[in-house]
Amino acid sequence: MDYKMPHRCPVCEHEMKISKLTCTHCPTKIEGEFSSCKFCQLPAEQLIFMEAFIKCRGNIKEVEKELGISYPTVRSRLDSAIEALGYGVDKVGVPENEKMDFSEESLRRQGILEALERGEISAQEATRQMRKQSTKV
Repeated sequence: MDYKMPHRCPVCEHEMKISKLTCTHCPTKIEGEFSSCKFCQLPAEQLIFMEAFIKCRGNIKEVEKELGISYPTVRSRLDSAIEALGYGVDKVGVPENEKMDFSEESLRRQGILEALERGEISAQEATRQMRKQSTKV
């Protein structure tokens, strides 16, 4: 069984380095300090998203269909993955209505709308949850 390599220390949460490589065929072992690839360090959810994004050749409409998520969610997950890879997300030149709001409230509202879009809740239930959400803020 292959286990995924941990990238964060379970004690202090700092980055871990690879220090030993072993050949799967012969007894060769190499010791040193090696870095892993950036993609290997992404959480499972971001890896799944990035695989779908690449499979769909960056076509956001196709990613929406592939993962069953809305356009704003695709954009949000893409921005999140870009940032996790260590790159800045340039919001300059993005129309105001396309800028992503990552506040906790916004993410909850987005989840409610996605559940409605997937048919998991009725319009009345979505309205009730949205109103309940508004009174919490």
